[in-house]
Amino acid sequence: MSDYLIAVAILFCAIILIKILRRSAFKRLKKWAAKSENIYDDAIVNILERDLIPIAYIASIYLAIANLALHPILERASEVMMIVISTILMIRLISAVVEYITRIYWINYQRDNVNLEQSINALMPALRIVIWLIGTIFLLDNLGFDISAVVTSLGIGGVAIALASQGVLQDLFSYFSILLDRPFELGDFIIVGDYLGTVEYVGIKTTRLKSVGGEQIIIGNNDLVGSRIRNFKRMRQRRIVFKFGVLYETSTEQLRQIPGWITEIIEQTENATCDRAHFSSYGEYSLNFEVVYFIDTNDYSVYMNAQQEINLAVKNKFAEHGIEFAYPSQTTYLDILPAGLSSQLEQSTTENVV
Repeated sequence: MSDYLIAVAILFCAIILIKILRRSAFKRLKKWAAKSENIYDDAIVNILERDLIPIAYIASIYLAIANLALHPILERASEVMMIVISTILMIRLISAVVEYITRIYWINYQRDNVNLEQSINALMPALRIVIWLIGTIFLLDNLGFDISAVVTSLGIGGVAIALASQGVLQDLFSYFSILLDRPFELGDFIIVGDYLGTVEYVGIKTTRLKSVGGEQIIIGNNDLVGSRIRNFKRMRQRRIVFKFGVLYETSTEQLRQIPGWITEIIEQTENATCDRAHFSSYGEYSLNFEVVYFIDTNDYSVYMNAQQEINLAVKNKFAEHGIEFAYPSQTTYLDILPAGLSSQLEQSTTENVV
């Protein structure tokens, strides 16, 4: 009977001590954290209060019943219950601390990431799974299970499962690669092989693009990481090369003036800077010019508007000076035919027309 009274006294004293600790120590810690400018200490105090207090209560119960002479079955049951509850609470505490540290590191490391919160929220479930898996192994080991024997017993079944899930694991690792390396983000316009579109969603197994036509393109993360990706969102300046041809009848003086006209037109266009304009080559039916200029934006619509203005201005300039653009044509030259053959040709042509 005295053992039970001692157990009750220990439990009562422990509960009183925990309440005093919570009302005094944690209250002071919260006031101290509230005075500081950063939010890190506030989060740490909240984590400790949320997870340490339950652990303290479990420890109090364990200390109270530790010296009781219980039936072996009850003693084993209470021991298992304490181990399970304590392990779960410790896993929660460790998971919260790791998640908090990861968030702080991620925020400091990727300040320029506009999709920072989405990336963090995508990473957290995987971290929790790893922590809970390690905690479960630790729990089984403390309950007396031979972990090495359990792993060995998987045998061929484990190999079969590993082979069956190989593709899933590859996509999962590729997902982490995308998350950490950030070759693209949500909203980026990318080209992957023959596919192009705007990134709408990055999942654990697949990434989804919205194509120019509006349909959704779903690509496995492993295929995505193994491909060459062209990211147009990261482009700060667009380089444009365009060519055109004029007729061979264009005079030499006009050919000399055309590059200057083109340069002037481009420089007068908003967001455009001319790099070069040259009479580049002789074509089959045209005298060819090559023009290179830059647009100081990655917006495709802005680029097309600028190109349209340039095209219209060039057309007007050429019309002012009587210069014509070349197009595929063929000119046939006939030598003067003898009179007799000429009359026969005219008669044959007339008969064919009739």
